[in-house]
Amino acid sequence: MSESTPAYKAPLFEPLARQPASHRIATVIEQKILRRSLRPGDDLPTETELAEQFAVNRSTVREALRRLESAGLVGREGGSKRLKVTRPGHAETASRVGRTLALDDVTFIELWEAMRAVAPRVAALSAGQGDAANVAQLEAIVAAVETARSADGAVNQVVEFFGKLAELSGNRVLQLAMQPVTRLLAPSLRRMIDRVPQGRTRILVAQRCIVEAIREHKADEAEAWMTRHVQDFRRGYELAGIALDTKVGIGSMAD
Repeated sequence: MSESTPAYKAPLFEPLARQPASHRIATVIEQKILRRSLRPGDDLPTETELAEQFAVNRSTVREALRRLESAGLVGREGGSKRLKVTRPGHAETASRVGRTLALDDVTFIELWEAMRAVAPRVAALSAGQGDAANVAQLEAIVAAVETARSADGAVNQVVEFFGKLAELSGNRVLQLAMQPVTRLLAPSLRRMIDRVPQGRTRILVAQRCIVEAIREHKADEAEAWMTRHVQDFRRGYELAGIALDTKVGIGSMAD
């Protein structure tokens, strides 16, 4: 290369991707919902009105509304043809988060680390809600873990236990964080219970101690036992020969 020939320099920016009009319309409506300009229960304009306002065809508006409906941001009530702004439920939102994590090829070790960070705090907060009714519900779940005839049944109740604790914590962010993580971890827990004879017993011991700490409103003790409980999961994985760098599959969300 001669001195007069400038060296090739890669561009700093790439051309903007062209988005379909339906996508842009869905984004604009979504932003109004998130900014509370449109609130749950508010009617959306009709397809014809939206088409006029956005200066597009009704088919374009219809596709945008389908996207919003799939996301749980708009819906119809009581068979009405008119779309309203809606609020996705926690279970629906958690399911979407879980599927996103699975599509991103997260591993069991990443999920376990998230559980280790979130679950102890959830247990500590739950200790402030240890009234008789809540403790009785937790005890019933623990009893169901013990009497379950299959690993599937036991794991379903373990997931239920963590879900109930998240509910008792009173923190909606922690509740949303807990649900997809525990559901995605379910397959590894099932294999651990199948392969490690003492696995279910150790789960029961930890859960009973957590419930007792909640009954006595001992937040530090509930947090400490939950930390041991989650640490024990990893030990169980190792004993069961489960590779912690295994990627979580979409099928995990069916559990």
